[in-house]
Amino acid sequence: MSRVLVVEDEPAIAELISINLRHAGHEVTIAGTADQAQFEIDAVLPDVVVLDWMLPGCSGLQLAKRWRAEKRTAELPIIMLTARADEADKVSGLDAGADDYLTKPFSTQELMARIRAVLRRKAPDALDHVVEVGPLRIDPATRRVGRVIEGELRELKVGPTEFRLLHFFMTHPERVHSRSQLLDRVWGDHVFIEERTVDVHVKRLRESLAPVGCSAMIETVRGAGYRLTASVVAAA
Repeated sequence: MSRVLVVEDEPAIAELISINLRHAGHEVTIAGTADQAQFEIDAVLPDVVVLDWMLPGCSGLQLAKRWRAEKRTAELPIIMLTARADEADKVSGLDAGADDYLTKPFSTQELMARIRAVLRRKAPDALDHVVEVGPLRIDPATRRVGRVIEGELRELKVGPTEFRLLHFFMTHPERVHSRSQLLDRVWGDHVFIEERTVDVHVKRLRESLAPVGCSAMIETVRGAGYRLTASVVAAA
């Protein structure tokens, strides 16, 4: 599951995009103005931005240039969405830093395909693949997680942040990760988030895993951070 920021001042279009993204399992934030988009970017760095060109106050083109010029957002994937279909406009959008450019009216299926392509380029090994560590199984495509018991998956309820945290642990098992590393890899950026946040979500994740006896798989390594291991699993 990925975090997507949709920057679009037309509520109907923003909602259409949001519904399709959420249906595909993504976490979505909508911003209707350039200022709101900047606020969301400052709070938590998304995995990809769908950015409208025409926005109140500041254009999407100006936003893209600003983000590309700053170290923190220089690698942020951006898909420009606009009614401006001239070749010169497309060139301007790509030159401003957009990774892709889609004109209105657009096909939601094509937009979703382009988002998937951008995410694959960013993290080709972390998209949609089912991961199993010991008895735990996580499926990013369907957003299902649970313990396999006698060949069947006993599903668990896991919050969106805990899901991302568990997915990272399970794709990097048996390794110790510091709180700072987890903030970088799971939250996307830790400039505005305290390291104590990691402890809170690890506690919640353990509580989510407790019903199937897997909470002990998340180990605290004193003075270093956290690790997921398959060597400590309670009986089902």
